[in-house]
Amino acid sequence: MVITLPALQEKLKTWKGCPLHTSANPVLGEGNPHARIMFIGEAPGEQEDRLGRPFVGPAGKFLDELLARIGFKRSDVYISNVVKYRPPANRDPTDEEKAQCEPWLKMEIALVKPAVIVPLGRHALGHFFAKLSITAAHGKPQKLTDMVTVFPIYHPAAALHNGNLRQSLLDDFKALGEFLKSQETQAPTP
Repeated sequence: MVITLPALQEKLKTWKGCPLHTSANPVLGEGNPHARIMFIGEAPGEQEDRLGRPFVGPAGKFLDELLARIGFKRSDVYISNVVKYRPPANRDPTDEEKAQCEPWLKMEIALVKPAVIVPLGRHALGHFFAKLSITAAHGKPQKLTDMVTVFPIYHPAAALHNGNLRQSLLDDFKALGEFLKSQETQAPTP
């Protein structure tokens, strides 16, 4: 059987491999299944848990605004989280919870096959580069493989809670837009 994103969503609904499943609803990613760019946050929040969709709360609305600044709509990209269930009281996900949900994210990445992965915040960045801090790495492309670049950015929620990060986030999205344009001009024409 060929696994598709909708099939993965259905499988996640019955998965019991993370203790968070007893207190939260599963939230798999959504968006363009063939997106060139994939955004990854840390875990669903209250609105995401209630609606079963990633990034639909205040941070998601801000992400939509940031995407629009670089010429994208939500439907152009794929958006997901490292952890597929909301941790109680929006606490940080534990290392164990991240490890338990890791296969789901790996399957999403394998199905979407993005050229650019944008980890939003330290938990998502740690999935790819455990020793890089988001403070040092934000706004700077990192080669993951010959085919995939990781472009770390602060989580939109961080800028909502700490106004001092807002300009950094705006600058990082501007740099992301410029990076994506430069990649388009470097791509060979068929």
